Amino acid sequence: MSVFAAAGVGLLCAGRLCAVRAVLPCLWRGKYFSSGNEPAENNPVTPMLRHLMYKIKSTGPITVAEYMKEVLTNPAKGYYVNRDMLGEKGDFITSPEISQIFGELLGIWFISEWIATGKNADFQLVELGPGRGTLLGDILRVFSQLASVLKNCDISIHLVEVSQKLSEIQALTLTEEKVLLERNAGSPVYMKGVTKSGIPISWYRDLQDVPKEYSFYLAHEFFDVLPVHKFQKTPHGWREVLIDIDPQVSDKLRFVLAPCATPAEAFIQELSQRISLTGGAALIADYGHDGTKTDTFRGFCGHRLHDVLIAPGTADLTADVDFSYLRRMSQGKVASLGPVKQQTFLRNMGIDVRLKVLLDKSDEPSLRQQLLQGYDMLMNPTKMGERFNFFALIPHQRLHGRNHQTNACQSKPSPSPVAGFGELAWR
Repeated sequence: MSVFAAAGVGLLCAGRLCAVRAVLPCLWRGKYFSSGNEPAENNPVTPMLRHLMYKIKSTGPITVAEYMKEVLTNPAKGYYVNRDMLGEKGDFITSPEISQIFGELLGIWFISEWIATGKNADFQLVELGPGRGTLLGDILRVFSQLASVLKNCDISIHLVEVSQKLSEIQALTLTEEKVLLERNAGSPVYMKGVTKSGIPISWYRDLQDVPKEYSFYLAHEFFDVLPVHKFQKTPHGWREVLIDIDPQVSDKLRFVLAPCATPAEAFIQELSQRISLTGGAALIADYGHDGTKTDTFRGFCGHRLHDVLIAPGTADLTADVDFSYLRRMSQGKVASLGPVKQQTFLRNMGIDVRLKVLLDKSDEPSLRQQLLQGYDMLMNPTKMGERFNFFALIPHQRLHGRNHQTNACQSKPSPSPVAGFGELAWR
């Protein structure tokens, strides 16, 4: 039986949204626990399970996409909404939590693209799902260190975050304590402040609420958690996989097949539309593949694989990103680059040079060891080096040395290679 998944609002072949959370190599040798075959005694009745059972009893079986949306982002009981799931005490660790160099090199990437596209007088940096704010903090440190390069550019930060818990952690990480945050729960911009380096920063629940201006977008370990639709090939054609209550066990869920297939739409089109109209670029970093895998829907809890139908609301749910699908869904509005392996991208961005600089500056053995271990985790092919991929969406004009807009404050853009996807070159 062939199985494929589709992104929240879009048809994603092959479970095609990326597995973003596994940094422990042993996790990748396990099977995908998505069968719902655990014994009933191992299936605690969580508040989310009660909510889902009531919903299914009222309206019938639900899609995998609807299941993921409820389990991860339900305002009252969702996994992401009221907890900090990152780090050693959480359910997964991400690249920014491993090494500062990762975020520093991404900061260089955005500045490199800003220079290559003509040094626009202002730009928005928009991050989708910013985690604890660690990655953005490293990027902003680079912006501060290169303030002389950015001195004539007005920068603003825009964070798309549905989790109240994580938005509070981000604010603690990024904002100036002496400047009170503006809060308005009923507004599309539900929180505003100023970063420690004096840059305006705003929080949104939906990308569509972010102003449509010249922007650079960052989606690090984001697309893997967008709701996916799951399908299975049968003798009667493709049928959507739904989630229903097991008739044999009243407090247990199971997968069932729908009588007919249903369509879905893709999130990537919003980014493509924005970039094609206003310029900028999007950098997407995630676990995934280029159209080579099938079903990858799975859960993680306490750094271990977890059955997706057991104890909903207590584990992260993810599916590998299919970059070939993202490319198709851009519908030719923008050019795409990649995916390239993380090891290649970071090496092109100068990670080896940056590591040497940090090691030369450090006399403390424990810090040197931490730097080397972080480098190994990011670059080792058996760890994150070849499992993580980078993918970019850029305006077609970028590849031909043209720009959307020109004004007195902009220099002529240069058709230089895009950093990371070729060796970094400053002009």
